[in-house]
Amino acid sequence: MADEYILEMHGICKYFPGVKALDGVELQVRPGTVHTLMGENGAGKSTLMKCLIGMQPVTAGTIIHKGKEVHFKSVQDSIHAGITMIQQELSPVLERTVADNLWLGREPMKNKFMCDNKALYTEAEALFKKLNLEVDVYAKMKDLTVAKQQMVEIAKAVSHDANIVIMDEPTSALTDAEVEDLFRIIADLKAQNVAIIYISHKMDEIFRISDDITVFRDGTYVGTDRAANLNNEKLIEMMVGRKITNMFPKIPCPIGDVMFKVENLNSGKQVKNVSFEVHKGEILGFAGLVGAGRTETMETIFGMRHKDSGKIWLNGKELDIKSPRDAIDNKIGLLTEDRRGNGIFGLLSITDNTTVANWGAYGLPMDNKQMLKDTEVGDPYHEPVRR
Repeated sequence: MADEYILEMHGICKYFPGVKALDGVELQVRPGTVHTLMGENGAGKSTLMKCLIGMQPVTAGTIIHKGKEVHFKSVQDSIHAGITMIQQELSPVLERTVADNLWLGREPMKNKFMCDNKALYTEAEALFKKLNLEVDVYAKMKDLTVAKQQMVEIAKAVSHDANIVIMDEPTSALTDAEVEDLFRIIADLKAQNVAIIYISHKMDEIFRISDDITVFRDGTYVGTDRAANLNNEKLIEMMVGRKITNMFPKIPCPIGDVMFKVENLNSGKQVKNVSFEVHKGEILGFAGLVGAGRTETMETIFGMRHKDSGKIWLNGKELDIKSPRDAIDNKIGLLTEDRRGNGIFGLLSITDNTTVANWGAYGLPMDNKQMLKDTEVGDPYHEPVRR
């Protein structure tokens, strides 16, 4: 393993109006290592990586890649230099196939004007076979689970033959088996002297794969050390700036009567005879592999999916939920699995998104047609409506 750094970032500052997102941040990454970035939400980890790949211009500071100072003006510039990033927020072209998304913008060509579709799919299959990942290259991205879409993004990043691969929360939607696939890919990349910059909040995986760890706090640089020199307590102390004596304090919470009950719920092929009850003051967790029906069960209860049979009670009253509006009217909320895909209206303002489930209470007209007209769907540059 070489001792020199493949990447150095010195004095990096990034200012937004009224906000110092990064203030004199430092980072030095060795080739053939996994360098993990740690810090609480908002510490500046993802922002620093966006500055590195040219997605955000730096306000001040120096970036040195492979011994030369660089100034990437776009993501394409960083990719050409051998730096790729798996984003925390996926942005697939949903109506296109896996293979189309994999080679987007760099399709194999028959000539200057024609895409070689046969090669497109053949090379995609070869890549997934090489990575030992089971993904249908002919499937449309919209038909894949969030976990499978994540695996496509991982394969896409690897396919660039990069010398630095940035992974921003790559295991957030993966099963244990898929996490093992990812760690195997990371080990293969390390063996090829590729540097991995890894962002995660999961302590167990961080200490399993990391060689070096850098900690940020509130947009500032705290320190860097070898992973072997750190433990959970020391790392958390660096992140929050104080000792934490009781990580998970037990707070007494009396459990009351049954508040919510589901009996023999059925919906399609994935929700079969689901029954459970939740007491007041209780947290009930649902576990299972991807495809086990957890999400589908919650979507059926919330009215997003058609209920074939079954009963739902709230405070002893049987509910007839046929739509999300019915669920909301009964004070039932849902945070969706795919926040970006079906959890927000991306073209609406924060105010609109915050109040959309209860516009009536704010004296706003609940007119969906007018809402769509106001936002001019399809025009990403349209200014959100100000009420």
